[in-house]
Parts: sequence; C-alpha cells; structure tokens
Amino acid sequence: MTQTVQPTAVQTSLTPQERVDLWLASFESALAARDVDRAAGMFAVDSFWRDLVAFTWNLKTVEGRDAVAAMLHARLDDTDPVNFRTTETPDEADGVTSAWIEFETATGRGKGHLRLKGDEAWTFLTTLQELKGHEERRGRNRVKGAVHGSGGDTLSWTEKREIEERELGYTRQPYVLVIGGGQGGIALGARLRQLGVPAIVVDKNERPGDQWRNRYKSLCLHDPVWYDHLPYMPFPDNWPVFAPKDKIGDWLEMYTKVMEIPYWSSTTCTSATFDEETEEWTVVLDRDGEDVVLHPKQLVLATGMSGKPNIPSFPGQDVFRGEQHHSSQHPGPDAYVGKRVVVVGANNSAHDICKALFENGADVTMLQRSSTHIVKSESLMDLGLGDLYSERAVAAGMTTEKADLTFASLPYKIMHEFQIPIYQKIAERDRDFYDRLEKAGFKLDFGDDGSGLFMKYLRRGSGYYIDVGASDLVADGSIHLVSGQVDHLIEDAVVLTDGTELPADLVVYATGYGSMNGWAADLMGQEVADKVGKCWGLGSDTTKDPGPWEGEQRNMWKPTQQEALWFHGGNLHQSRHYSLYLALQLKARHEEIPTPVYGLQEVHHLS
Repeated sequence: MTQTVQPTAVQTSLTPQERVDLWLASFESALAARDVDRAAGMFAVDSFWRDLVAFTWNLKTVEGRDAVAAMLHARLDDTDPVNFRTTETPDEADGVTSAWIEFETATGRGKGHLRLKGDEAWTFLTTLQELKGHEERRGRNRVKGAVHGSGGDTLSWTEKREIEERELGYTRQPYVLVIGGGQGGIALGARLRQLGVPAIVVDKNERPGDQWRNRYKSLCLHDPVWYDHLPYMPFPDNWPVFAPKDKIGDWLEMYTKVMEIPYWSSTTCTSATFDEETEEWTVVLDRDGEDVVLHPKQLVLATGMSGKPNIPSFPGQDVFRGEQHHSSQHPGPDAYVGKRVVVVGANNSAHDICKALFENGADVTMLQRSSTHIVKSESLMDLGLGDLYSERAVAAGMTTEKADLTFASLPYKIMHEFQIPIYQKIAERDRDFYDRLEKAGFKLDFGDDGSGLFMKYLRRGSGYYIDVGASDLVADGSIHLVSGQVDHLIEDAVVLTDGTELPADLVVYATGYGSMNGWAADLMGQEVADKVGKCWGLGSDTTKDPGPWEGEQRNMWKPTQQEALWFHGGNLHQSRHYSLYLALQLKARHEEIPTPVYGLQEVHHLS
C-alpha cells in the first residue's frame, strides 16, 4: 500500500532514524511540558491521529491540528504519555518517513506507527496493548501450571474447571456477558479469559462452530488463511488457504475448549434490562430449557457485523406454492436437483448458492437488483492482500500483529486513496473477465469512488462478491441472469415490475442483513436500539453509508450511548484485532481504572 506524496521542507541531511527520533523527542518534550499548542503544531495541516484506547478510552480518529489540540487538552494530564521510541529502523519512500513505535501511559503500554511528511506528522497511530499491573500471563509471564513442592494447591486443573462451571453464572456472577458465540464472541471470550475477567459467552446453537456448520454446504471462507487467525493460536501452516465451513466450525469448537472459554451452548437470551442505579444488567436466559437470570456489569452483543436477516415483503408470497427462505437458512443444493430456483440478490451468498445449485443439477436464475463489485480471488490475494497477508508476506518477515497494525495505521478518511490504485490495476489485469460479465448483462461497479472491496465492506458491509468460480457460470449463461425488481409472486413464479415471469419451485432471498442494533431492539426494546443508533459504516456519504463523517466504524468495539452496552463483530481479521481493544476497555472497568471516554459517538441514524 504505497502512495506518492510531496515532502515538505525538511532537513535532508538527517537519516530516517534521526528524523523520527527528533520528532518523537520533541513531541514528548511538548507533552511533558503540557504545551499542547506546540505538540499539535508538529502535525501537518492535513493530518490524522488514530487512537485505539490508549489516549481516548475509545476508538477515535482526530483530524487536523485543532482536533489534535482539543483531544490533548482533554486527555493529556490523565494519559501522561512517556518513553516514545522506535522499535525498528524507520524507512523512507516517496517523501514519507514511516516508523514503528512504542510508548507508555499512566495506565498502560502501547504500540503505534508514525508517518512523517518532512518534519510534520501526517498519520499517527497509538494503540493500547496492555494495562500496567494487569499484564497477560503469557510468554515469559506464563503460569507455571504444575505445583512443585509441598503445601501448595491440592486441586487439579480438572477439579478447578468443574468448580468454575458449577459456580459461574449461579453462585458467582460474570462481569461480562457476551451474547453470540461465533468467531467474534469466541475471540473476545479468549481475550477476557487471559485478562482474568469473569465472562460467559452464550449462543443458541448446540455446539461452538455451529454458526458455520449450519450454513449451506458449499460455503468456504473467501478470505485467505493468513488474514483469519484467531488470537493466541494461529492456524497451522498446513491449513487450507480457504477453509471449508465445517473445518472452521471444528476449529472454533476446539479453540473454545483449549482456550478454556466459559461457553454456554443451547442458550437463548430472551430479554436484557439495564438498571441505572445498580449499574448492572438483568439478563434472562433459557439455557437448554432452564431459566437462568444473570446480572453482569457489561453486556456485549457479538452477533456478527450483520444484524437480523433482511427478508423482503412482496405481494403474493402467501400464494406462492413453492419454498421460500432467506440465504441464512439455505440448507444447500441437495434437495433441489432438477428444480427451478430464483435467487434474489447478486452478492457473495447469492453467487455461492447459485454456483452450488447449478453444479447439483438445479435450473437457477440470479436476479440482480443493483450493481455489484466483483473481484477475482487471485487478484485480491495478490494485489489487495499480498503485502500483508500471504505466504509472500510471511517470508518477508511480516507478522500477523504487524500486518494488523499496518492496516490500522491508515486513517479511514484517506484509505480509499490507497485502495483506488489497487483496483485500477485489478481492473486492467482482469479486463477480459469484466468484459465477459458485462456482455452477459451483469451490472458491475468498483464502489462509488472506484476504491473497491475493502471500502465497500467498511462503509456498508455489502455489495460485493469475491469470485471463486460463480462469475464464469454467470458469464457463460450456466447461471441465468436477470436484472430487475420484484413486483409480486404468483403460485409458481416471481413476477418482475416489467412483467417478466421467472418460474420457480424455490425462491432464495439473498438480501443481506440489517444493522446490529436490531438485536438490541429485540432484547432491550426499541428505545435502547434508537439510543445506540445504527451500527457499522463510516459516514462516508456513499451508497448505504449516510453522512455525517464518523471517522470510525459506528458503535463497533467501543463505548456506545447506552452505558455498559458494546457491539463486537466483523470478519475473522476484525474479530481477532479489535477484540484486544474491547477486552482492555472491559478489563479496565473491571479493575475500576478510570476510563473517561473522549469523543463518544453521536447518533445520527437509527438503523
């Protein structure tokens, strides 16, 4: 991810190391003197400071000198940062000096990244990595496990686990309750476990991993393995590049067990109410037929980046004689051999389902209602991810942590500028591929500004397909393609607004999902859901991501307008990376460390 920039006036005789050392020393001196104006003046006029918890107890990006000064005026005394230093030799390219850094605050230790244009900071990332006095028991600090000598603990590991399982949630309350036991809830549960925060993860399914096992049988990850590791325990180096759903399900179940995550399966949450006076939740659960009431201090909805399924309402659905279901309920192609199927939608799930249906003998039609961004998997892996998440990157010394922080170091406000050249290269490389799709009538786009898949994902979480074979079937007509809008259904067909009839024995609504606050409405009432507002999106004022500009993902992994309510989700990469910052925020509150939140997000959209 590179971009040509123009350097400002600079002491050209300095090496990149000397330039960064000088900036860090001057910055720390200004902070120590509480000279906010001098510190803010060290940033470029167009600059970005992205802080993940370390300074703001929030996920917050401040843009420009005035915003930097405002944040420091509010947070400098409490944060009291010191010991800024590089962790490896800085480099310089295209007039930008880049450096990895470490630092300390009054409460923790952090890592970050700095980009200088000339002598001024262009982008600055600060992240909290651990709390002082509450370091994770890992590496050199790991627990011994065995009891050596006499007079020690006489209980075995198994006995301790059995006691915990009997007590936690019954005679002893969890501090955190995580609703949703997919990869997000499991990753957060692992983080909280290692930090010593009493927490329970609950899920309606019978086993961890069923969230994947219960999907259509052809489902595989579309993101490559290097992008998908869970905290603490990466996939082995013989793991498939694109893991099948059932293999992922088994891994999540194994991970839950070996990471000792308190996990209640077959458990449904029926209601949750927050008491402002006691500052705790009352959560009613059905645990495999047993009514259980918990009183956690913090509640996390880890139901994925998507909310409840969007199931459209069309006239005639009640008279259609065939089968209808949302893509989230699609069982796979086996029962539909020789059947006529209409799949409403043209994004990831729609393509996967259409491909599997065709390959198993169904007559399948894809109904495209709006344009879709398509990117070939090979091109995405090479040009979009290859520098950070690939075997090539691993061979070059790239670690998962460094890749995550590199990605995090790019402020969302300018990330599209880095992405546009990548997708221009992809469009040129795969020109013939796109020409064939357009000739078949497929409506293509590269995002509102040509920035492609990642920005579409971050802005709206929809509108794309990573091609793993279905596009060729669309291009050659094996999967029938129709563009239009549904008007109504009749007994044996879907009827479009132009009068076209699409005969069908099955209609699959691959129509996406709503905002995560829809789950909050179900559990806590519409008032709480509206108090929190829309989840996901950046406020980019692009399609399905209305402004104003937020600068961070709405409501994700950070404090919300509802006290003690948090949202955690996203893909495996985000579940891994952002679970750390959410866990540290929860740990700090558990230890009663003051956590004054700077820049609490305002609510501009309800869903």
